[in-house]
Formats: sequence, C-alpha cells, structure tokens
Amino acid sequence: MKDGEHATTGSSGGQGEESEVERVNRRWNEILQETRVAQTGVQILFGFLLSVAFTPLFRELGTFDRTVYVLTVVLGAAATGALIAPVSIHRFLSGQRMKDELVAAAGRLMMCGIVLLALTIGCTVLIILHVVLPSLLAEILAGVVMLWFAFCWYLLPLILRRRADKADKKDEGAR
Repeated sequence: MKDGEHATTGSSGGQGEESEVERVNRRWNEILQETRVAQTGVQILFGFLLSVAFTPLFRELGTFDRTVYVLTVVLGAAATGALIAPVSIHRFLSGQRMKDELVAAAGRLMMCGIVLLALTIGCTVLIILHVVLPSLLAEILAGVVMLWFAFCWYLLPLILRRRADKADKKDEGAR
C-alpha cells in the first residue's frame, strides 16, 4: 500500500481507509518520532566533535586531519540545523492549518539531515581512524562505513519500496 492508502481502525472498531486528516496527522507523528531519534544521535556526536578541539592531541593533528575536522564540524552543525528545523517550523506554523506543507517540508529536512548526519559520521570515523591507523587503511575503512550507511539508509529502503510497489501491482492485477 502506498502512503495515503493505509487502512486504519476507525472509532467504531472496523477497518477502513484513513481520512486525509488522519493521514497527515499520522505522517506528522511519524516524523516527530524519527526526528527524536536522529536529533539525539546528531546532538551527542556534535557535542563530541566540539570537545575534540580542546584536547592536547588536537594540536598535533596535521593539515589533512584539521581540514577533515573542520568539515566534520560544519557538517554536524548543518545536520543539527536540518534535524531540529521541523520543530521550529511547527512552532511558527502551529494553528495556521498548514500541516500538509509542514509534513512535506519536515520530510525533506529529515532526508537532508540524515544525509548530513551520514557524512558527519563518515568524516568522524575518518578522523579517528586516520589518527590510529595508516592513512590508506583509515580511508578504506571510512569508505566501507559510508558504503554501509548508503546501503542501510538509502539503498535498502529503495529495494523495499520497489518490492512493495511490485506487490501492489500484482495485487491490482489479480482483482
């Protein structure tokens, strides 16, 4: 079933299609839950990144590591902004009867924030591994981590969506 086609249980207890209002409220609640998970992770990581610059080892980092660190902090700040933005937008638009637009904007910001979070984590892994391992091995392992994220966070959902679309088409053809 596609997003707007989910069956829900009505107040009478029977199965029925969810209304447009129910659908947008469900999608908003899902975004809120997803945002809570992502915000926690990005805030912990960003706090860690901010503290790194004040450690004695930081002064010993070379130009490459410092450059990656600055990029990582900027990516972390951008991810934090994107993942917290739905809360701010909701506060500004609350009561304006714009929940459809809010859900659409929040969904796009979440996807952007998740991409930025993946890049932040990848760069963080690169910095840490670059300090403790030979350069090429650190870069290969950081690349493997990024490929894993790409698979888990982007490719797998696309595969699952295609399977669901094929199943829906098969169901429609059987009718």
